[in-house]
Amino acid sequence: MENISLPSKIEIEDTKEKNKSIITIQPCHPGYGTTLGNALRRVLLSSLPGGAVIAFKIEGASHEFSGIDNVKEDLVEISLNLKQLGLNIFTDEPVKLELKAKGEKKVTAKDIKTTSDVEVINSDLVIATLTSKTAELNMEILVTKGRGYVPSESREKEDLEVGMIVIDSIFTPIKNVGFQIENVRVGKMTNYENLIITIETDGTITPKEALNQSVKILLDHFNQIAVETKDGAKPKKVKKENTKKTEEEPEEKTEAKEKEVKKAKKADKALEEDKEDTEETKEEKPKKA
Repeated sequence: MENISLPSKIEIEDTKEKNKSIITIQPCHPGYGTTLGNALRRVLLSSLPGGAVIAFKIEGASHEFSGIDNVKEDLVEISLNLKQLGLNIFTDEPVKLELKAKGEKKVTAKDIKTTSDVEVINSDLVIATLTSKTAELNMEILVTKGRGYVPSESREKEDLEVGMIVIDSIFTPIKNVGFQIENVRVGKMTNYENLIITIETDGTITPKEALNQSVKILLDHFNQIAVETKDGAKPKKVKKENTKKTEEEPEEKTEAKEKEVKKAKKADKALEEDKEDTEETKEEKPKKA
């Protein structure tokens, strides 16, 4: 029987675009290119950890539809800009960041005062535009680690500071991922496949790191459901204690039955004796004339 062949070569090609690579896995057994491509793409988009803004607070703004004096953008636009913030977070706890800006200028992610637990990747990201020399923007930004996409509704029950505006959070570090299959000839077979995956990240990790993380997640799941068959599947032996108990139980039942039989015999004997005494008494009575 022919074994299922494994890919023997992996090529990583960096493109002109930053944080984007083309990874070719070749040659894959017929049908396995699509199988691997679908699995990797799903994990890349949904399961890689990342950092994101979950809520923010601006001095003078009470809700997400409020306008801010001397600021070009409204809160909806500012929240959309914050969603694009690329973050490396080195703690599992939420971290509060501060942003303070004055004067006529463009406020970027570089103006955010970070801590040792947070690194801003895209510091040139424009968050807001101040339109006056007297303009002032004071903001608190709450960030944390997570996976995938988390809607703002799921955080409504969380105990957040008063005035915090909760936003949808996109934690995945993957901006785009796709794959295609190319047929390739291996020996006499012409239906083998080359799996070509294009991965673009937000800069917090490289495409190669993203691929390795997704492979590890899949391996962890497969290892969890794999059955150990090195020594063969053997049934578990029953403990001796359990065996003794099962052997003792019939003996106890037998003893109980014997006692019941003895009691029954004694009762029958007593009834017979009473019957004999009654008959003797009847015989002794005188007959009427």
